[in-house]
Amino acid sequence: MLTVHHLNDSRSQRILWLLEELEVPYEIKKYQRLPTLLAPPELLAVNPLGKAPVIVDGEVNLAESGAIIEYIMRKYGKGKLQPAEGTQAAIDDLYYLHYSEGTIMPLFVLRFICNAVPEQSPWFIRWLLSMVFNQLSAQFVDVEIKKNIDMIESHLSKKDWLAGGSEPTSADFSMSYAMEIIEKYKLGGPGGASHAYVKRMQARPAYKRALERGGEYTYALA
Repeated sequence: MLTVHHLNDSRSQRILWLLEELEVPYEIKKYQRLPTLLAPPELLAVNPLGKAPVIVDGEVNLAESGAIIEYIMRKYGKGKLQPAEGTQAAIDDLYYLHYSEGTIMPLFVLRFICNAVPEQSPWFIRWLLSMVFNQLSAQFVDVEIKKNIDMIESHLSKKDWLAGGSEPTSADFSMSYAMEIIEKYKLGGPGGASHAYVKRMQARPAYKRALERGGEYTYALA
């Protein structure tokens, strides 16, 4: 049986959602973040980078969310939750599947670093680093984040799911974590398309089942 190595409050939650949507049987091995928010060293025994998610399916040991989503869709999807080949929906699905980790998540990580470095620096240089990193964030990172969120908002204002249609596809599973970050920190503004999207996503029965199995999740709406 397929096993998901699941880290709390991480990208691995979206793999659980995908599996629940496809009704694929799976086992779950849970890990808790350290006080530093890093993954515990036990994950190094599963994958040499010690990150999550990781799936083990027979002889297959696979990390990277996008690769995991593609693998599960190819092996277990059987055409479900996949747009027709050669359509604009298929292009949108392909784009947002890779856009998540290729563009928007690196910006969020950079924003986190800009906040974390001054906070964890020695007190006597904290003021200087705060000034430098706040300027870096304001002049580059925040501008790029807004540009990306504006694009997402515009796209979602015309459709319920990223590839269109009435059901989520690979793009939505890949983007779910980023969209929940946008919602949690109100980056898309009140009442925007991102807000409606996350509510729609988290209302799905399969999402709720994934939440029950995965455990406490910071990004679940109240």
